[in-house]
Formats: sequence, structure tokens, C-alpha cells
Amino acid sequence: MTHRTEPGETPQEPAAAAALRRARFGTLPERIRPEDTVETNPATVPDPARDTYNPDEWLIRYCG
Repeated sequence: MTHRTEPGETPQEPAAAAALRRARFGTLPERIRPEDTVETNPATVPDPARDTYNPDEWLIRYCG
């Protein structure tokens, strides 16, 4: 098995290459919770006079 090198990089012995790899990729980044990745903002300011809900309105419209 041969060791591949990046352009401009000098070949290193396997133990040194493994140590560099562990130093660079040895730990995962800190976990981010899904709740921290989403931001919610209302599209408009709620208008209580306009947004009132009457659960019996359909009875008046369709059965009356």
C-alpha cells in the first residue's frame, strides 16, 4: 500500500501520517440540536379582530 500525498506535500512515514490524521480528524464537531437550526418568525403580526375563529361558522354558511 502506498501513501498518497497532496500536491506540495512531502511523503511521511505511516506513524507520523496517522498522528497528523488523528490530530485533524480525531474528534467530531460538537453536536447541534435540530431545535437550534430552525428560526421561526411570524409572517405578519396577528390581528385578533380578523383572526377570530368560530367553530360553528360552517353551520351558518352551509346548513342555514
